[in-house]
Amino acid sequence: MSQHKEVKLVTTHQLLAMKQRGEKISMLTAYDFSMAQILDGAGVDVLLVGDSASNVMAGHETTLPITLDQMIYHAQSVVRAVKRAFVVVDMPFGSYQGNSSEALRSAIRIMKESGGHGIKLEGGAEIKDSITRILTAGIPVMGHLGLTPQSIYKFGTYTVRAKEEAEAQKLIEDALLLEEIGCFALVLEKIPSSLAKQVAEKLTIPVIGIGAGPDVDGQVLVVHDMLGITKEFKPRFLRRYADLGNLMHDAVQRYIQDVKSRDFPSQDEAY
Repeated sequence: MSQHKEVKLVTTHQLLAMKQRGEKISMLTAYDFSMAQILDGAGVDVLLVGDSASNVMAGHETTLPITLDQMIYHAQSVVRAVKRAFVVVDMPFGSYQGNSSEALRSAIRIMKESGGHGIKLEGGAEIKDSITRILTAGIPVMGHLGLTPQSIYKFGTYTVRAKEEAEAQKLIEDALLLEEIGCFALVLEKIPSSLAKQVAEKLTIPVIGIGAGPDVDGQVLVVHDMLGITKEFKPRFLRRYADLGNLMHDAVQRYIQDVKSRDFPSQDEAY
């Protein structure tokens, strides 16, 4: 009989159980097959096919330009690589804000065409109808509150959100609403850590933070930032776990040198 251990897929049910037993949830972004294979193999619980692909993969200033078709392409690439992680796909700007039937159509396309396991939307009460419609189709929804990058032009800046009492109060109300209508988890981005702690304690669903302090149920980072492939982005909440940008730069320079000096390919590397 074969000895290989069966890999258990991470599900919404398991994520809830992780919160209940106090086990923190690890989440990273992924946009392509090769990277997703590495992250999944390392044991990340949740992979987010983020609309941050607009920034790190396509070089846009904001997340707004990325299209539904492009998000589906990235999600397909990630899903093909995954054996264990739960794959969440961001719904891009303009694919759900207009009306709830358009939101449902977009969500169904993502699920059918990419094979992803759930979707993520930014916002609270103002997109309640869209979330409700999507949930009635049996599609798992992750919420996203705090700094919502798709609303960057409304905020005008990427600074910490919900520092004022009124905005903090609305965030708590939105979080409770998202849980009540059926979201399976919530991302809180760039809010005071005391507020994030309060939300995580009030909710029974997992709360995942990015720049939201240590007292939430899990953490998410953009993989290119965490691996040091991107250099310009240096927020306080980012911990770099590697310096791949410089490693890759040096490797490419050595390759160029070897080609120019006729060192590569050698006799052994020729047929």
